[in-house]
Amino acid sequence: MTQTLAPHDVALDAVPEPTRLLTGQPAGMPGVQSEADAPPDPRELRDDQVDGQELTARLARTWGTRKGIIGALSTVDHKIIGRRYIITAFIFLFLGGLSAVAMRMQLARPESGLIGPDLYNQLFTMHGTTMMFLFGVPIGEAFAVFLLPLMLGTRNIAFARLNAYSYYVYLFGGAMIWFAFMLNIGPDVGWFAYVPLSGPEFSPGKRVDFWAQMITFTEVAGIAVAVQIVVTVFKMRAPGMTLDRIPLFVWAELVNAFIIIFALPAVVTASVMLIMDRLVGTHFFNPAEGGDALLYQHLFWFFGHPEVYIIFIPATGWVSAIVVTFSRRQAFGYIPLVLSMIATGFLSFGLWVHHMFTTGLPQLGASFFTASSMLIAIPNGIQIFCWIATLWDGRPVFRTPLLFVMGFFFIFVAGGLSGIMLASVPIDAQVHDTMFVVAHFHYVLIGGNVFPLLGAVYYWFPKFTGRMMSERLGKWHFWLAFIGFNITFFPMHITGLMGMPRRVYTYLPEMGWGNLNLISTLGATMLFASFVVFLVNVVVSARRGALAGPNPWDAGTLEWATSSPPLPQNFDRIPVVTNREPLWAHRNTLPVVAGLSVENREVIISTATAGRADLKESSPEPSIWPFLAAIATTVTFIGSIFTPWAIVWGGLPTTITLLGWFWPKGVKEDEA
Repeated sequence: MTQTLAPHDVALDAVPEPTRLLTGQPAGMPGVQSEADAPPDPRELRDDQVDGQELTARLARTWGTRKGIIGALSTVDHKIIGRRYIITAFIFLFLGGLSAVAMRMQLARPESGLIGPDLYNQLFTMHGTTMMFLFGVPIGEAFAVFLLPLMLGTRNIAFARLNAYSYYVYLFGGAMIWFAFMLNIGPDVGWFAYVPLSGPEFSPGKRVDFWAQMITFTEVAGIAVAVQIVVTVFKMRAPGMTLDRIPLFVWAELVNAFIIIFALPAVVTASVMLIMDRLVGTHFFNPAEGGDALLYQHLFWFFGHPEVYIIFIPATGWVSAIVVTFSRRQAFGYIPLVLSMIATGFLSFGLWVHHMFTTGLPQLGASFFTASSMLIAIPNGIQIFCWIATLWDGRPVFRTPLLFVMGFFFIFVAGGLSGIMLASVPIDAQVHDTMFVVAHFHYVLIGGNVFPLLGAVYYWFPKFTGRMMSERLGKWHFWLAFIGFNITFFPMHITGLMGMPRRVYTYLPEMGWGNLNLISTLGATMLFASFVVFLVNVVVSARRGALAGPNPWDAGTLEWATSSPPLPQNFDRIPVVTNREPLWAHRNTLPVVAGLSVENREVIISTATAGRADLKESSPEPSIWPFLAAIATTVTFIGSIFTPWAIVWGGLPTTITLLGWFWPKGVKEDEA
């Protein structure tokens, strides 16, 4: 399987006349063996034996996706699956936004009868569930699925069929919970589903069961993608991409993947124990039978607070990429930025109990979690200062992506300051479960994720579609979103301090909260209108936007070294990395390595730390089996809501699809 890789220099796609292939090893490309070490198979056509348009066409056929519905369902192209992930996550974002607007309409005036309590509870639960599980966590991984192979200089993501499977599981799980809501059997116990309220005694029927199984769906998908990210980053980097040359976006996604791998099993455990209490008659959370209701909270928040950083850390990667590109200089404090991400990942697992300060914890334990909750502000502050220093020492170009980053600075820092307040036990005890907490976590989550995300969409939209988004509509979008957001959520700090509890569907006029709630509702309408402008911009620009070219922003990372949108094979020849911003270091030509097959799907496997090209490995061919396996998984999970025997009988079709997935086909590409 191991074959040699011959180094060469070729021009970038953007260069009109590619330079002739040269011999010898480019500077800064350690570990690539000479051709004499292991002669290639003479029967196999390699990319150093073909050049120009013929090479592009042959590789496109090898790595392309077949036409038709079967081809679309069988694809393992990370770019196609990544686009599907992103679009699906944004659909859930709009659904979650609609439910939020509906709740704000209900709360606009005292004693409103627009929405009844049962529907309000469902809307409240669906909003939180959708934003946290179906949008917040998947959107970071969605960008990773599309961009990581391009940034790392490889042709596909690791475990490409698992990538396809994870998307279908995510799609089916999200669709299941929303169809349940449309059938009036949507969950109504909050996105956290605290016991005993969500237990069999207080929530009969199937509403909570659908919620618990949705958790299992999304966490299976999330963990699968996280494993793919870790393997891709460590073993599929371009030759020469040492650990200190990895783009900051890639570091963010790597840290995020490790948090997901360690945090998500806790909530899977909690949801499985909950559904067993409800369907099988166990008593994990029933104190009358020796269970413990607080055990559920510990399991849930052991995931729930790292989830805040699962949502935030990918945004640090988006912000870093945008700040570097539009400041026209390399990142100030690259090493501190990386270490602060890693520190944030570690510290995120020591904060969960600050959600439980009012549950009667020992004072010593509460003091520890107060300290750790304040401590995590330090690495986050380091990141903010490094980004500001990068802009200060650069030559900022204020285009729409950078505007959203500037909005992120203001909103996220404000949310962080209120977070320090809530880390104090006396203050938290006073404002716990009030609208003050709602204001805080929306400042953190929307400011820390959605604003950077929107900047990322404007930034990478040319790479997704080959066209530029409208700057004029982009600026309208930003100002509507920035002003609308602050009008919506800042008054909630005040209503919270005035005593307004969260999770209530109405209130009396005598409480004095009416005017502030009306202002919040008007702000929510403006915020939603900003997303309508965004949607119009996306649709119009995708059809009639200005053609982008390979690198419209003059960025420095490898995803801009290929065409927009990228070729099926990503790169005709795999690039060699000698700098953190390789396209800035090599303005005219980019070093590449040759020797991969043109007729079979092959990728370079590199060493984990030094990024030395080690060997060539087959990449999986398209297959319909991951789609069929996802259907079998979905039928099994949904069936288990109604009978535990579905787990037994569902094992048969699941096993059949997995056998089809992994069965050797007689060619090495299908053995991967």
